[in-house]
Amino acid sequence: MGLVPLLTLGLCTTARGAEPYFTVTVVDEQTGRGVPLVELRTVNDIRYVTDSNGVVAFYEPGLMGQRVFFTVSGHGYEFPADGFGYRGVALEVAEGGSAGIKVKRINIAERLYRITGEGVYRDSVLVGRPVPTQHPLLNALVFGSDSVLNTVYRGRICWFWGDTNRPSYPLGNFHTPAATSLLPADGGLAPERGVDLDYLVDANGFAKETAHLSGEGPTWLSGLVALKDETGKERLFAAYAKVRQSMEAYERGLVEFNDDKQQFEKVAPFDLGAPALPGGHPFLHVVDGVRYVYFATPYPLVRVRAEPEALKDLARYEAFTCLKEGTPLDEMQVDRRADGGVRYGWKRNTPAVGPGDQAKLTKAGKLRPEEALLQLQDCGTGDPVLAHAGSVYWNEYRHRWVMIAEQAYGTSMLGEIWYAEADSPLGPWVYARKVVTHERYSFYNPKQDPMFDQEGGRIVFFEGTYSATFSGNTDPTPRYDYNQVMYRLDLSDPRLALPGPVKGLPGVGEGSAPFFAPDRPAPETVAVHLVRRDRGEWQLVVGRVGDGAEPLFHALPCDTPQPPAATVPLYEFAEQGGGRCVYLTRDSETPAGFTRAEKPLCLVWRNPMCWGLPRERQ
Repeated sequence: MGLVPLLTLGLCTTARGAEPYFTVTVVDEQTGRGVPLVELRTVNDIRYVTDSNGVVAFYEPGLMGQRVFFTVSGHGYEFPADGFGYRGVALEVAEGGSAGIKVKRINIAERLYRITGEGVYRDSVLVGRPVPTQHPLLNALVFGSDSVLNTVYRGRICWFWGDTNRPSYPLGNFHTPAATSLLPADGGLAPERGVDLDYLVDANGFAKETAHLSGEGPTWLSGLVALKDETGKERLFAAYAKVRQSMEAYERGLVEFNDDKQQFEKVAPFDLGAPALPGGHPFLHVVDGVRYVYFATPYPLVRVRAEPEALKDLARYEAFTCLKEGTPLDEMQVDRRADGGVRYGWKRNTPAVGPGDQAKLTKAGKLRPEEALLQLQDCGTGDPVLAHAGSVYWNEYRHRWVMIAEQAYGTSMLGEIWYAEADSPLGPWVYARKVVTHERYSFYNPKQDPMFDQEGGRIVFFEGTYSATFSGNTDPTPRYDYNQVMYRLDLSDPRLALPGPVKGLPGVGEGSAPFFAPDRPAPETVAVHLVRRDRGEWQLVVGRVGDGAEPLFHALPCDTPQPPAATVPLYEFAEQGGGRCVYLTRDSETPAGFTRAEKPLCLVWRNPMCWGLPRERQ
């Protein structure tokens, strides 16, 4: 269904420097908020890109006073096509005039603003619009920054990035620039408005190097975590890698931040061949009274006790793995119980099995597909989603762990972002929904910023590196390329009601789940209740039951046209003689002494796993 462009021509009310410009504001039709990173292109290919307020300051001497057609396009947003297929609008361009354009958001997540780089609010400043940050044009001479790390440390948010560009030369800071910002509760900007970064700078005013370790090549950090030692002092650690020009890491280890020197200092080198190393985006989690650091890359399959001394000692690191303890990946020795089942568990001196290695084990016949731990897939199509990087954090609103991850080899090389949730940090990570897409552009190393959660976790914020790198796109977006862009996601959106393991069914053992289904309403679903019959037996009933009881789960009606490929009919199996009922999918065998109903009850999602995970709730 097409959109009607909002054209509000008139004079700008702001006076400072605004007169020559024609102001175009692009807004999200759903929220009314300005949309950054939307391109307006004239017929002769003059390109403008909206700033973080969704504003374009247009001035072309030969075009003022003319009717000018602008093609409108932006990743994850859509403008209606006319009869010839052109997606754009003609505006009467006049000095001091203005117009508004509404675009339809296709992404589930909403794009908010650019965090780093030059000209974040350039156009707004040119036309005199208010801006939220103290440095709307250039902060610490930073032109572009790769891959964010952040955490709350000593009452402030600490930010670190990878390689960073500057105005004066193509080569910039390759040894970790840094900044701090106030938490919103302590006077910092509300996260939907922006982030006011206070950079550490060198004598030239450029973002300073905070991790210039000895050795050739850049210093890259990961695994940033703040821990308290035995005295209660909070300390900040990170894993480091020294990288050659070929992007090969030739040295890894642990660094600690020296607050007096405002520098990271080397604590311990690590064996490059160690089976488990820190990295990714960590979180803290207590299991059986023990506090651990989990390292999510994006699957949190490596952990160590949350103690500074343990962080230094690779012998104390554990991996959640299906391999025999103490064996390397290349030996492909799957740990099996006497009954032949796979024995997953936390094991020392043993590597985790990532998506690529899992595929190798399956191809070699060492692991059956249903025995695999990593089963992430599109909840609509059932197509596998190869999660490449991302973060995992506990979400209080969903009372689940939530993952924000990038997909490798999706509809773009590294530009698709997916949302998933699970009962445990270990999963099961199965059904996911795409929340952000980029057309022939990368948005890699995404990270949720949990310190910005709002409304009890209903609103979450995440960012990533917007870059033409790896995308095949040879036309980088001016100012935005190689910078961090912020999104927000409303977890109450019904499209994020994802299928999860259904537990509490009669006749099903603890921790087992014969199928998956949403625990809340999703588009076109119906409620399914567990009710007690007159004789005391439990039975599933689709639809309202009249007593206001909470549904056990939600499912699709049996007659759903073109149901998702991952769904399967759910049947009632009644015990002969009118006793108990059990509920299994069409793929299941009829239990002895039971009869399957002629018609299915509803449609649910397959459980692709043949085993249950241990509970590791926060």
